[in-house]
Amino acid sequence: MTMGGETPTSSLIFPVLLRPIIAKLERRDVGAAQSLRSAIMKCEQNNPGLCYDLVAAIIRRAELNVNLNEAVLRLQGNIAESDLHEYRLTRTEEPFQELNRKSVALKVILSRIPEEITDRKAFLETIKEIASAIKKLLDVVNEIGSFIPGVTGKQAVEQRKKEFVKYSKKFSTTLKEYFKEGQSNAVFISALYLIRQTNQIMLTVKSKCE
Repeated sequence: MTMGGETPTSSLIFPVLLRPIIAKLERRDVGAAQSLRSAIMKCEQNNPGLCYDLVAAIIRRAELNVNLNEAVLRLQGNIAESDLHEYRLTRTEEPFQELNRKSVALKVILSRIPEEITDRKAFLETIKEIASAIKKLLDVVNEIGSFIPGVTGKQAVEQRKKEFVKYSKKFSTTLKEYFKEGQSNAVFISALYLIRQTNQIMLTVKSKCE
């Protein structure tokens, strides 16, 4: 098993770090970019965490002092405004478009954590924003329930929602521990789990409604 296989960071390395690089290549050579994207995605699917291990190996080789959890969390904010097409819903009804907006908003706020965690006053305000963004996201997910056809689809989205709530509670617990012990990396990882769970909600809604 690869080192990054079980971490939230590993699932975000490709969309947050590698995909934007490939997108730049695509502007110069579409064929090469598409071939590279396809090859990397296939390797990652067959060996989850491979992208993480590749990037981690490059960082070690270059002898860079980089916290990948922190770096990926920061980078999420750079791409979340336009967001990735696979995490965006195309249905035009207002609840679906609102879910797009709320998911992006939450990820952008979470991406600010590394910048603000050392400023207690700013960080406490950010925590309030995160709590509000989580509630708003869940409210929209509940609203979308009536649009989802079939019992199986509804159950799948409900399960994703429960998982999201579980990781939201873990995030809250991690914050309490941070204020006691000062382990910022644990906060970064917990925030990345929330981002991954947000993406999972979007993918599940998309698969059941589009």
